[in-house]
Amino acid sequence: MARRKNTKELIFQIIKKHPDGLTIQQIAKLAKVSRITATIYVHELLGEGKIKERKIGVYRLIFPKESFIEEVTDEELLKKLRRALK
Repeated sequence: MARRKNTKELIFQIIKKHPDGLTIQQIAKLAKVSRITATIYVHELLGEGKIKERKIGVYRLIFPKESFIEEVTDEELLKKLRRALK
């Protein structure tokens, strides 16, 4: 179960780092998992509303949701500020 959660989080982190979009195949390659495994986690993340997809021809590009990127950026900034004030 922990491995499953780690893989899903890894895939989400990869998607967040590529706001211009990635294909499932690219996500699988970067996460070092099978295309089927990547597809399963992408569908879960879509269902959770953390990412979105756009179909371009036969390809599906996966993007992080803009609102989530801003929230994550704010969180990261707060963490960095707290570390700097210590």
